Amino acid sequence: MDIKEQCVVALTWTLKDTLGEELDVLDEPVEFLVGGRDLLPRIEEALQGHGPGATLDLHLEPEEAFGDFNDQLLFLEPRSLFPKDIEVGMTIEGHALPAGTNPDAPKDVLYTISEIYPEHIVLDGNHPLAGIALRLSLKVHAVREATEEEIGAGTCGTGFFRIEVGEPERDAIATAAQTALAPGGRTLH
Repeated sequence: MDIKEQCVVALTWTLKDTLGEELDVLDEPVEFLVGGRDLLPRIEEALQGHGPGATLDLHLEPEEAFGDFNDQLLFLEPRSLFPKDIEVGMTIEGHALPAGTNPDAPKDVLYTISEIYPEHIVLDGNHPLAGIALRLSLKVHAVREATEEEIGAGTCGTGFFRIEVGEPERDAIATAAQTALAPGGRTLH
């Protein structure tokens, strides 16, 4: 079976930045829904028509991946509003920001604590890979028809580093991204 919309594809990959630094390796095949929310559109487009055994090398510019870095998603917040045991790399959902933080901070964003100072912390609402061009080498291991449940949900439960606040699968997706890209990979709720 070749890859088309509304099918499930099992992939492995190696993700690098343009300097060749390895960002993530997926050694064991993981299933993703094509035509849902699991993969970036550019990856879905490249997979179309390929079958098991296919290998693809993709170059993704920031606008094809996680967008440009947006300095409007950086917020300097009083350290006193947050628990004492916070660490760099921890995340907090925008809707769970403590009272007293910047009211302009979007609520539908997952923030990473990027810096901690004695009096302030820096919250970064950008995706960890925002502004980075990526090189993705992937291999197709299997292709199957998607179930009605997968099509209805728009996912197999795993996303390509997609951090979605408020979605049922958000914790697993955010954890995958944070584990690969930030120390601790812990979420602050």
